Amino acid sequence: MSATDLNDIRVAVHLRPHDLAAALRRDVLRGLSVAAPDKELSPKWLYDERGCELFDQITRLPEYYPTRRERSILHACAAEVAAVTQADTLVELGSGTSDKTRLLLDALAAAGTLRRFAPFDVAEPTLRAAAVRIVGEYPGIEIDAVVGDFETHLAHLPTGGSRLVAFLGGTIGNLDPPARAKLLAELADAMVPGDSFLLGTDLVKDRARLVAAYDDDAGVTAAFNRNVLTVINRELGATFEPTRFDHVARFDEDHQWIEMGLRSQIAQVVPVADLGIEIGFVAGEEIRTEISAKFAPAQVRDELETAGLDPVGWWTDPAGDFAVSLAVR
Repeated sequence: MSATDLNDIRVAVHLRPHDLAAALRRDVLRGLSVAAPDKELSPKWLYDERGCELFDQITRLPEYYPTRRERSILHACAAEVAAVTQADTLVELGSGTSDKTRLLLDALAAAGTLRRFAPFDVAEPTLRAAAVRIVGEYPGIEIDAVVGDFETHLAHLPTGGSRLVAFLGGTIGNLDPPARAKLLAELADAMVPGDSFLLGTDLVKDRARLVAAYDDDAGVTAAFNRNVLTVINRELGATFEPTRFDHVARFDEDHQWIEMGLRSQIAQVVPVADLGIEIGFVAGEEIRTEISAKFAPAQVRDELETAGLDPVGWWTDPAGDFAVSLAVR
């Protein structure tokens, strides 16, 4: 770990490029060197620079409602969240460009409590660029940025002050139930009495709308999904031909989640030079690249309470598509 100071910006680095490279190697070896129907990759590999650009396009598509719904909820509830929490420090997990975060920063600043912002993300360049912008927009604010993986480095969240930890975008839905329980329990352990947790969750709704949000007519989500094969080609010397894989999105009724994957159009063998392996596919075999769980209100409350967090606030958009919940330690 290292820390770099630049005026009011501090960046603690717990995840280096070589750590990510090693994790990708492990994930490909573990996730793709198996027989059907169990091939799988972590959704984190979808988000290289090109993947982030494509996802930004996805958030603007008419079919993809979560970003718009969550933003509208935050517009409506941010002042109340600031009043209830009286937080002087905003911690954001998976902060990225910290775009929606400004609604919370504005509310805390208007309440007169804002002192510090702690963005947490795997991408160091993105964190640093966002930190510089935030300092420019909020004079006097301190930045304690953390480069890390929220599944591994929650113990390194900046301490002190009255903290509001935000985990937005429905990202928690990318974790299966055991992984969600582990993350929420570790987060609760890292919090102290007086800290608060703000969570964004997508809600169960009409199945056709859910599937459409992950399989848009313009094909942007398909390009985003196939881009993971380009990542593996670039980073590990593989020879995937993305056009030989179809984008797949379906709703799993048993697990109440969207499952996104890539289906091999033909029987094929793909060498991965840097790993010294060949990955075989039969026609129709799939790689699962993401799950996105959808929640019922009672489920969100139960999972928070099981982790040791006390739900104190719940907001949805008028259509009931998305929810933002507040819990305290």
